[in-house]
Amino acid sequence: MDWNATRPGEVEGGAPDRADAALTFIGRIRTPFRDRADCPHRGAADGPLCRIEVDEPWRPALHGIEPGMRLEVLYWMHLARRDLLVQAPKGRPAPLGTFALRSPNRPNPIASSEVDVAGVEAGAVLVRGLDCVDGTPLVDLKPARR
Repeated sequence: MDWNATRPGEVEGGAPDRADAALTFIGRIRTPFRDRADCPHRGAADGPLCRIEVDEPWRPALHGIEPGMRLEVLYWMHLARRDLLVQAPKGRPAPLGTFALRSPNRPNPIASSEVDVAGVEAGAVLVRGLDCVDGTPLVDLKPARR
């Protein structure tokens, strides 16, 4: 399946002509999902165990994360299109604007998931509830609101 093919009813926009900020990826997310077709549409609390690997300079920031916590994981959907303004997702009766959808295709492909911490290792957090491709760049981790 060509995930980048435009579907009937979709509207493309131009590529961004400027960059307003810079991001630093702080690690990678390891999941059993090899490609977008393998990914669930939303992560589940009883989903597979995934590993959030944090790069060396950022590892001290993991202090205080413990099993049983909920974390908000922000990540960069590096395989997503960035030019769709209106999308026609499967199963929807009509196309919708990108900002009305949780699609990975968006101007800034930042995703967030709330996950349950199953374990903590040196430089990594083991979690359940992710829905991204193996190797997805990690943007940030935050305690989830209760």
